Amino acid sequence: MKLYFNLKKFSMINWIRITKVFSFTALLSLLVLSLQAQEITKMNIKDLESYIQKSEHPLVVNFWATFCVPCVKEIPTFEKIISTYKDKQVELILVSLDLPDSYPAKIENFARDRQFSSSIIWLNETNADYFCPRIDKKWSGGIPSSLFINNRNHFKKFFESELNANQFEENIKKMVE
Repeated sequence: MKLYFNLKKFSMINWIRITKVFSFTALLSLLVLSLQAQEITKMNIKDLESYIQKSEHPLVVNFWATFCVPCVKEIPTFEKIISTYKDKQVELILVSLDLPDSYPAKIENFARDRQFSSSIIWLNETNADYFCPRIDKKWSGGIPSSLFINNRNHFKKFFESELNANQFEENIKKMVE
């Protein structure tokens, strides 16, 4: 009887230890997941066009790259302004035009380090002569570039330049009117 009791006690102690280790491991896993970068979605131009055309809410599609200083500079401002238009369901999508060797790790790390919160798409296209006119007929491929589009009121405006906070917000206001 005593041997049975000791085994039972031993098992209970081990069970408590295992539970503590499991709980710690689960907590650590959640912490690691929260520190990981957001997922970068890979799309071709047809998929991106389809997403834009089917959108039922106002969109700002910003074309950028990790190596483009003005692109990177404007993104935090855009995200801050967009956050004030949640009631209008305005969505900012960051479309990376980085080279294939940057997908996904370099873009993920870059976005995480800068704490970007918007959805990020990597455009899996290398022929600018093919994809640029599908976004805007006059787009030469320069970045930063931004497309403001609201399918509900047929608003569409494209900029092939860096935008300051006032320009960005002014176009959001027009887009959601």
